[in-house]
Amino acid sequence: MKRIIKKIFPKSRSNEDGIFFGKIEKIIGFKPVTLLFYQKAFTHRSANRTDDNGNPLNYERLEFLGDAMLSSVIAAHLYNKVPTGDEGYLTKMRSKIVSREHLNELGRDLNLVAMVDSKVPISNFGENIHGNIFEALVGAIFLDKGYAFCEKFINKKVIIPYVDIAKLEGKVISYKSLLIEWCQKEKRTFHYEVFDDNGNDGQRFFGVKLSIDDKVVAKARATSKKKAEEIASKRAYFAFQEKINTK
Repeated sequence: MKRIIKKIFPKSRSNEDGIFFGKIEKIIGFKPVTLLFYQKAFTHRSANRTDDNGNPLNYERLEFLGDAMLSSVIAAHLYNKVPTGDEGYLTKMRSKIVSREHLNELGRDLNLVAMVDSKVPISNFGENIHGNIFEALVGAIFLDKGYAFCEKFINKKVIIPYVDIAKLEGKVISYKSLLIEWCQKEKRTFHYEVFDDNGNDGQRFFGVKLSIDDKVVAKARATSKKKAEEIASKRAYFAFQEKINTK
């Protein structure tokens, strides 16, 4: 296996593999068997690595697998932990636990981005790189050690330190979804007006004006339309919080 790893990752040396092995062992809490899975989990597409068949070697496929494993383990935990929860409740709670915001927090806490092999400077990475790498790591653990070890890792790193049912019940995942749901229920009209709002530094920004019943109730500015809409929605939510929470 070591010869295969060296062939795919030609720049690696045995001592570098040993250092990487030690870092992975410290993070996951047990000795990895197939180091290649973890090397892939920390390889960004910009590294342009491929296997002998020309298939890309990066974390994106492992990210997909890790996402599925997280959903599975969290779903089983909630099913057993909240026997009175119906399907809608359990789905909503799982979404809060595996939300992009939460996964990014997990990745940041473990400082996973510091281990990423990339030709792109870390400062250029978007915020979601933290959660993406965390999901890829979970996928690597599943391939390397199987479901039981994967479940143990998720329980130790996600469920025990972060999953508090009472707190999660009051946590808002998306202020935009919450606000839209309230507007629809109250038969209020709403409109997000998005426009380019570039500054002098050359970075692209988007501005948003949120109107409810043809009246502008909140404005926001961010580096993406989605972020700007969410910020504006959050500001509108707190402006209407008393009315929303009484419905």
